[in-house]
Amino acid sequence: MTGQPGKAQMISRDLRHAQNVGARHRWHNRLQTVLLVLTLLGIAAVAGSLLLGDGGLWLALAAAGFTLLLEPAAASGLTLRLYGARPLHPDEAPDLWAVLRELAARAGLPTVPVPHYVPSGVVNAFATGSKHHAAIALTDGLLRSLTPRELTGVLGHEIAHIANEDLRVMGLADSISRLTHLLALLGQLAIVLSLPTLLLGVTEVNWPALLLLAVAPQLALLAQLGLSRVREFDADRLAAELTGDPHGLASALAKIERVSRSWRAWLLPGWGNPEPSWLRTHPATAERIERLLELAPPPAMPPFPSARFDPEVTVSPRPPRWRTGGLWR
Repeated sequence: MTGQPGKAQMISRDLRHAQNVGARHRWHNRLQTVLLVLTLLGIAAVAGSLLLGDGGLWLALAAAGFTLLLEPAAASGLTLRLYGARPLHPDEAPDLWAVLRELAARAGLPTVPVPHYVPSGVVNAFATGSKHHAAIALTDGLLRSLTPRELTGVLGHEIAHIANEDLRVMGLADSISRLTHLLALLGQLAIVLSLPTLLLGVTEVNWPALLLLAVAPQLALLAQLGLSRVREFDADRLAAELTGDPHGLASALAKIERVSRSWRAWLLPGWGNPEPSWLRTHPATAERIERLLELAPPPAMPPFPSARFDPEVTVSPRPPRWRTGGLWR
């Protein structure tokens, strides 16, 4: 009996530790999101100002404001049709619907996102729509590869994207980036049309402004990719809170990464690490797992000294196999 208070204190301390780590990640992600969105707006505003003067500045700001008014659900149906997705009825997947209802309630969503089945062997999931009209697409490969615990973590991640309005935020970022590309293209076209007067010396070129206009699309793209990675981190964090199980999502991420690497290595034997981290839409899986494990409270009792695990011996990854149905197993 004397050991019970001490154990309760350890559990309480561990829960406080996980909550503090989660709060720190939450504010860090929000700050990065605000800074990156402002960076995108600034790049577009500068590009517009260089090309069209004050009118270009207001054009960039007006375009950003208009994008915020658009409903992300408008393109949801088209996206699902492009993937050949079909909705899953509650009678088809009662357990899946039960998990979604619970997660949606915990996230405070006004409606439950409708799960959609995608007939693809690729292990993937994505959310589309808005808080009021959302859908979560799940591929056949994902449903066959993950355990119920891992699938719950993935569903929590997609619910988090919807609750965080990430679809609207990334839609805004994409629109600003496209506007920046358009302004840069118009600037290049103006230079081409002005070549005769430039060659005759009638018109002078503002080379610093021209250089800035030329690199603006690349800067906007980097900011957009950085924003995407930050939103992925925040979706992982909220998913861990919604499910109460950071290990479930961490295990799913590790399995998805392992499957993806195996089929890429099978199809592309020379495939390695094709791009640096700052050119990715998603953070490195190892970093995501590390952050998730930080959210999990440490064990109340230390492990037994005799417990050993040798991954070199017990884990033997094999390449994926192709069966008649066309699915990776």
